[in-house]
Amino acid sequence: MPNSNAKLHCNHRGGREAGRRELVSRSLQSAQHCLGDQDFGTAYAHYLLVLNLAPELKISVKETFQFTLFKWAEELDSLARIQDLFNCYEQALELYPNDEVICNSMGEHLFRMGFRDEAAGYFHKAVKLNPDFADAKENFYRVANWLVERWHFIMLNDTKRNLTYLKAIENAVCSGCKSVLDIGTGTGILSMFAKKAGASFVYACELSKTMYELARDVVAANNMEKEIKLLHLKSLDIEIPKHIPERVSLVVTETVDAGLFGEGIVESLIHAWEHLLLQPRPKNQDVSTGDYGRVIPASATVFGMAVECKEIRRHHRVGTQEVAGVCLSNSVQFFSPTYASAGSEETVEPYTTEKLSRIPGGYIPLTEPCQVMTVDFNNLQELKSLAARKPWKLSLPVTEGGVLDAIVVWFVLQLDDEHTLSTAPSEETCWEQAVYPVQGLLDYSVKTGDTVMMEVCCQDCYLKIQKISSLTSDCGMDISDRDDTLSLGNEAELCNALAGLQTTSKQDGNSQVCVLESTEIALLNNVPYHERFKAAMGKVLLSLNPSKDLQSMDVDGHGSEMNLQESQNKSSLDVAPDPLYILDVSEGFSILPIIAGKLGPVRAYSSVEKEQHQAALNVISEANHFPKETLEFWLSHLEDESVVLQRPKSDKLWSIIILDVIETSGLIQQEVMEKAAISRCLLHSGGKIFPQYVLVYGMLVESESLLLESAVQGTEPTLGFNIAPFINQFKVPVRVYLDLSTLPCVPLSKPAELLRLDLMSPLLNTSSREVKVQICKSGQVTAIPFWYHIHLDEDHSLNTSDESSHWKQAAVVLDEPIQVQVGDELVLDVEHHKSNISITVKR
Repeated sequence: MPNSNAKLHCNHRGGREAGRRELVSRSLQSAQHCLGDQDFGTAYAHYLLVLNLAPELKISVKETFQFTLFKWAEELDSLARIQDLFNCYEQALELYPNDEVICNSMGEHLFRMGFRDEAAGYFHKAVKLNPDFADAKENFYRVANWLVERWHFIMLNDTKRNLTYLKAIENAVCSGCKSVLDIGTGTGILSMFAKKAGASFVYACELSKTMYELARDVVAANNMEKEIKLLHLKSLDIEIPKHIPERVSLVVTETVDAGLFGEGIVESLIHAWEHLLLQPRPKNQDVSTGDYGRVIPASATVFGMAVECKEIRRHHRVGTQEVAGVCLSNSVQFFSPTYASAGSEETVEPYTTEKLSRIPGGYIPLTEPCQVMTVDFNNLQELKSLAARKPWKLSLPVTEGGVLDAIVVWFVLQLDDEHTLSTAPSEETCWEQAVYPVQGLLDYSVKTGDTVMMEVCCQDCYLKIQKISSLTSDCGMDISDRDDTLSLGNEAELCNALAGLQTTSKQDGNSQVCVLESTEIALLNNVPYHERFKAAMGKVLLSLNPSKDLQSMDVDGHGSEMNLQESQNKSSLDVAPDPLYILDVSEGFSILPIIAGKLGPVRAYSSVEKEQHQAALNVISEANHFPKETLEFWLSHLEDESVVLQRPKSDKLWSIIILDVIETSGLIQQEVMEKAAISRCLLHSGGKIFPQYVLVYGMLVESESLLLESAVQGTEPTLGFNIAPFINQFKVPVRVYLDLSTLPCVPLSKPAELLRLDLMSPLLNTSSREVKVQICKSGQVTAIPFWYHIHLDEDHSLNTSDESSHWKQAAVVLDEPIQVQVGDELVLDVEHHKSNISITVKR
């Protein structure tokens, strides 16, 4: 009987196995059939069943499963079925927990939906699983720049800043502050300073998930995980006793930006004084510090001065009324976002930031530095009154004649009675300065004896400097600092003063306001860019339609240009030639389609998206007497805006397609070669892609600045604390937004051609190349800055490192410096993948 039962059991098990194999086989066949029908959802369900029933097939079906998952995820994304999409990826990662391709794809979906912290985790895991996986590396580098901003490295390498904070914290703890809260802890360095100084209880809060996890690792590596309590919270959400047992005697923070208040220090300290800190020590009472609360930094003084600076000017004011023959209508007023923020209901940062000591072309102070305001962080009532305080007036006497381009602001942090940190332009500091560009004046020139006037307020957590104007010395008007009224003797004096006041009256009620990014304004000011595009486009159009109309156009930038109206009147007597089609898919605001419209009978399409930008281009077109059909907006013609590159009409092809190849950051645009491949199929015979090819140039340099800005250099700058290995996980090999002309560096080689990207002739392209470079100066190679020569054709090119360029440069920073001598030869392995250029150096 037992033998009979065993046999039955064996037969039953064998039958189940046969049934399983049959189900797996049928499911595989069904999955393949569904793939053929592009029914990716059903195919995915079949593969899930197969892999759960037959885990031994994981390797053999892996690639097909990945393909099915990605296609189904795209479909779910397009249908906005986000939860279903993430469920699919979670199921896939249960089956393939160590698959770098699935991890990377999951990260890409998360990133597109705004979950950057979570996306970084998946990208980081993909890179750990396969350090050579180029897609994951590039994705991680891009998100790392956002998650761990580059100033963290610069700040941690600032030994003076670290030492000054340490001494101020030691003083506070030694004088009785035994419980400490570190607001916005970052890597946890100030908390560890407090613990090292002898504080009994240390708490630290950090809102960023990435920085919180980083701080947790850093604190543990320094054997303080039991002594410092880390909270993944905004300080405004901390409650007693839920998160910390009782009020603390010291708050330390460095939640300040270049404009002092932009990271919310006022709001967080008001909350801290009301809910988390012991009461402040009464003034003029000599009592134990430990019984009372205090803040480091104790106070701050803000300074400002007016400056002339061509670099700031060209990024915030359009300096010409004509660009490559196109009249920029007076009916359009261009402003950068900093100016637009003054009248905006949205919370917009009212300043930009610059390291003035490294700004190209330098700057000229037009006034002496002036105290703008002070703030006492240990005075709750003063902090509360800041936001409610009415705007006050400030006047700066002009001491040097010039062009009024900006008000520059910096501050001095008084950590305690003994220790200060200054962010002044003259200081060697990790901070930049806040820049308030001057816009909208009728006249920007000032002379000695004039007065620069402005209004100052603290609003929306920002220090705002607005209504900047100049008062000529001829009107003899006396304005005292921070006086809300103008003290003038009589009506005649008032009229005289108003006549001398240069206000923002340039903007009239009939003008079209167009807000551009600062890089877009710099592009409008880039005269060589537009002139060379005009000449190159003219050559192509002339070769495709050598009519009298085109021949008479000024395509080379010299000679006489026929009046467009005359041309149209003349052509109406003859048979009108078929228009040539031009597509500009460069990103942002571009007047290239209008320039093309000046070159003859063309139909130019712009891909600008913002309605405000479209309206401005229409006004400019009308000012240049264009027929309405000359300029059209391409996206309005598309059923699917994700497929920008397609025929202008079913029976037409493009004569010229303009692609954005280089980002203003100094990197190559993503998928530009794929776009070029599609574009080549959409050109009729003789048509061109602009640019036709790009040459990448680079040179070897020694630059300590690039090292300090890219990674924390050991434990010395962090005063013995072990932080570098953890934050350096987020270092990226390429530094962007560099100004090579002012980068502190020593060239060790001459510029060399590194790579060619040919958009018209793909057979000339190589994704990798070896380049031999001769050393012309002894030193340490620490980085390889690179830039581009953008060839529109053989006769017209643009250099992205030129003074007039709106592009910045980038640099590959080496992990380890290489010692070289004059005459040495190094070999560079150069690779291009999507937008990433990687360079490996060997002897």
